[in-house]
Amino acid sequence: QLPTGLYKKVLVILHDSVLPYMNEPTLMMDFLTVAYGIGGAISLLALNGLFILIHQHNLEYPDFYKKLYSLLDPSIYHVKYRARFFHLTDLFLSSSHLPAYLVAAFIKRLSRLALTAPPESLLMIIPFICNLFRRHPACKVLVHRPGGPADMSEDPYIMEEEEPSESRALESSLWEIQSLQNHYHPDVAKAAVVLNQSLSEMEDDISGLLELSGYELFDKEVKKKATDVPLEFERVRGLFGKKNDIFAEHFSLD
Repeated sequence: QLPTGLYKKVLVILHDSVLPYMNEPTLMMDFLTVAYGIGGAISLLALNGLFILIHQHNLEYPDFYKKLYSLLDPSIYHVKYRARFFHLTDLFLSSSHLPAYLVAAFIKRLSRLALTAPPESLLMIIPFICNLFRRHPACKVLVHRPGGPADMSEDPYIMEEEEPSESRALESSLWEIQSLQNHYHPDVAKAAVVLNQSLSEMEDDISGLLELSGYELFDKEVKKKATDVPLEFERVRGLFGKKNDIFAEHFSLD
């Protein structure tokens, strides 16, 4: 049983400073699977080591995707290790052999959590979801299903369900992304509108968006060249703006 701080320090360097130099990296299977089951930031950091063992050393983890699905909570868009987590999640969901219900469950959960996410996270997660649609065309039913639920309580998707296969995600629609088309940040609204059109076959490169920060977004807006904004659409013709204004006979705006 290690202190939380030590767990994090070990897991941050384990995948590139320890595992490549071990004669038998599989000896770390138990340590990493236990760490992955702890939850929170420790589970996120354990993903790096698990990724190496699964892809290079044939580690079988039956409930891997169920656990990965359970890690998706509102804090995922705010944690320090967000870029690392979504980079690995993107790799784990890249296989075309994954069942449609599983990918649809990830899409719905990410979309639902996006409703309370900051703009810098939304600019990353919308292209992320678009890439999942490109890899798994069977999930496009979420976009093309006519008419979403009249209210959130009527959505068949069960957010609290821990088992992706029981979440009924494929029966739902992607009304969350549609609502983001009215987002206060213009870049987010523009990104969300993409799902209204047919997606290109080439995937979006999200590597440059994984570490996008709120400071960078603010800095970009501040550096934009200012433009004149029209405040009136009709020329003022009287003191109170009416065409036949009795006050205009006695008062002048000059």
